[in-house]
Amino acid sequence: MSEEAAVLFANDTFYNAFTTRDLRALEELWSREVSVVCVHPGWAPLLGRDAVMESWAAILSGPSSPDIACRQAKAHFLSDDICFVTCYELIGDGALVATNIFVKEATGWRLVHHQASPAAGPPSDPGTRTSRRLQ
Repeated sequence: MSEEAAVLFANDTFYNAFTTRDLRALEELWSREVSVVCVHPGWAPLLGRDAVMESWAAILSGPSSPDIACRQAKAHFLSDDICFVTCYELIGDGALVATNIFVKEATGWRLVHHQASPAAGPPSDPGTRTSRRLQ
């Protein structure tokens, strides 16, 4: 599997875990080696693995945990072992734009940062998926 495919698979794993409310899968995906940060829409930044995982446990166990679909995921490699993915998160009739930062560890690509915020509108072509290396 190419590194592009591997990081996009990790990104898909994140959204699949969210959709299926699989906290264990999220725990496996978030890094245990690098400091992590998560910024949910409208929240203050959550610093550190414990705070991030507590937030996901609360979100996934809540009765109003939203259905979410990831669209237009694009991988942007900063180096061989650091990549960020930008995408849209479709929730009901609304859209968020998200950035997910991954680092390559011995066990694969692991999430170190997630941030989502309101988008001006939904993506124009919701199925597009691309990758590029930043210079």
